[in-house]
Amino acid sequence: MFVKVTAKRQVTFPARVMDALGVKPGDRIEIEEGPDGFVLRPRHIDPIRLAPLRGKLPRGKGSFDLETFRSKPYGRTLRD
Repeated sequence: MFVKVTAKRQVTFPARVMDALGVKPGDRIEIEEGPDGFVLRPRHIDPIRLAPLRGKLPRGKGSFDLETFRSKPYGRTLRD
């Protein structure tokens, strides 16, 4: 199977691959280099793991935006 790399170095994986990985829009894919090449691993954010943030968000400042949270770097324990 081949995927095309665009001028911006972006790739689009076939839907069949994304379905097999269980990846949905907004999810991230971890790419890890190993001795035999690169390995792709889906990384989903489990909303239950966000529980430590409960009470730390200021009240009256709007709702928590999970997509904004996903786009920022945080510790692995919150992301994985």
